[in-house]
Amino acid sequence: MADSNGRFVWYELMTTDLAAARAFYDTVVGWSSSNTNMPGMEYWMFKVGDSQAAGLMSIPEEAAKMGARPQWTGYVEVADVDAAAALVTANGGAVYQQPSDIPDVGRFAIIADPAGAALALFHSAHPEMDQPASMEEPGRVGWNELYGADPATGFDFYAKLFGWQKQQAMDMGDMGPYQMFGFGEMMLGGMMKLPPNVPTANWTYYFNVGNIDEAAERVKAAGGQVVAEPMEVPGGGWVLRAADPQGAGFALIGRR
Repeated sequence: MADSNGRFVWYELMTTDLAAARAFYDTVVGWSSSNTNMPGMEYWMFKVGDSQAAGLMSIPEEAAKMGARPQWTGYVEVADVDAAAALVTANGGAVYQQPSDIPDVGRFAIIADPAGAALALFHSAHPEMDQPASMEEPGRVGWNELYGADPATGFDFYAKLFGWQKQQAMDMGDMGPYQMFGFGEMMLGGMMKLPPNVPTANWTYYFNVGNIDEAAERVKAAGGQVVAEPMEVPGGGWVLRAADPQGAGFALIGRR
């Protein structure tokens, strides 16, 4: 069994219209969705076949009052959520949601790195069962990307928190290096300094689709917006950045 610590193990969309979001992502990514019938709240699962791929919930009322907008959040497995949350604040980050338990699911906290990009810490109540899915599978997240602090300095926060290691880097000219990260030969994603046209630091998650041009058309037909048209990336893949009808940003990765 692979060690999940430091791996993205879950993705969750908080939004303002659950029905519209289900219809959009089921169409664009090829998921199906089902209600978990969770007591006290409405929580949906996006599925790849019979396997859970991501979660969906409404923005909590208190968060909405504080200005929270529709967004995707990635959950990273840690051995001890409370200890990791303390490490966040000790290294210049912030804890937005203090460590809390989800009965029979696990313990989590919502944090932000020193540049303001938000993530969730998570420790599963069933680590022997909850293993990260392959990043190669259709409908799964195939890449995790951070726009934030310059990796030359910002990477240290994540190295201390999750044990991530620097891998290869690409020179992006005036935009600085695009630093890839992971564990050994396992590549999890990349990070670069916040571009001038992006207002706030953020994480973006790339969902695996088939033909990238067909996926772009599905985004538009379903009421979303293609923010950056398909672009080729090393390895022969193509990516695009998009926003769903409620405004949550996401990205797709596929082929031509």
